[in-house]
Amino acid sequence: MHGDMRWMADAERCERRKNPATMLDEVRTVVSVGMRYSPPAYALDEVNAAQGRGVISAYAHGDDYHDIMKARLEALARELDQLLGRHDQRVYVDTAPVLEHALAEDSGLGWQGKHSLTLNRQLGSWFLLGELFTTADIKEDDKASFHCGTCSACIDICPTRAIVAPFVVDARLCISYLSIEYKGSVPRRLRPLIGNRIYGCDDCQMVCPWNGGLPPPVSDFLSPRGENCLPELASLLLLDDAAFRSRFVKSPVKRIGRERFIRNCCIAAGNNGEQSLLTALWSLAMQDDSAIVREHAVWALGMLSRAENSHAAMQRLSVMQGSETDANVREEISLTIKEIKESI
Repeated sequence: MHGDMRWMADAERCERRKNPATMLDEVRTVVSVGMRYSPPAYALDEVNAAQGRGVISAYAHGDDYHDIMKARLEALARELDQLLGRHDQRVYVDTAPVLEHALAEDSGLGWQGKHSLTLNRQLGSWFLLGELFTTADIKEDDKASFHCGTCSACIDICPTRAIVAPFVVDARLCISYLSIEYKGSVPRRLRPLIGNRIYGCDDCQMVCPWNGGLPPPVSDFLSPRGENCLPELASLLLLDDAAFRSRFVKSPVKRIGRERFIRNCCIAAGNNGEQSLLTALWSLAMQDDSAIVREHAVWALGMLSRAENSHAAMQRLSVMQGSETDANVREEISLTIKEIKESI
């Protein structure tokens, strides 16, 4: 179920996950930490009703957590040396074969919920995990207990039914995987289910009872920027590579690159119903250098052209098909024309 994330199934990495000593010689202790970030400033029903706007996961509203959290963990390591004496130490922030959720549970930080994320009774799940491996021998904490009971809210809310069983997520269906990790063409049957989510998905967290009514953290070290909270699709669709890099400087969004991001924005535009996005989509479909972008722009045009201007759209698509050089885009054009005809 790992999709294209082949490193998850790599035999050597699997063995390293089982044995922390492969991450640091003579390791005695793993310190598991959580760093809070601000929950979304909108309710779940506002996500689906955000006309003309895209949805970015809350953790990506500000600076990249990899950089921020690693620096804070390195500072913690220095303080541990002052407290306990010099020891070998290594820090990890989602960057190595570390079973971070299992370690968090063993440390008492929280239990693994049915959506696979770590939950804490006071903090919910709005926090990021990091680890400090050390050769220092530190007394261990009690393991966290399970507090999900019979609740299945996260499983029931998932737009693509990616949580196929409690604690089991099929990445090939997960919007976070499809919009962030996956580089290819998003399966057509899944595109309508993605809605207007353009980077990640928080639905399973937003519906969780443990996240209800939590105040924002006193300090959000990720420095969330308002421009990433329900951003306008119209402006995002116009971003070239330089503008994309500038727009998302220091943001985790930047690491997926313009091609994947604009692909995601095209899907959101097709699901949004905003006719004002047609001009930008036509430009992408006809002129963008990326075949992936052109393919998804065509799909979005088909979605928006079923309600009005359907005949004109089919004519333009037919002309475009004659000059299109990519086989996948040509196939998308054919399927889109067929679907527009069927909708008339």
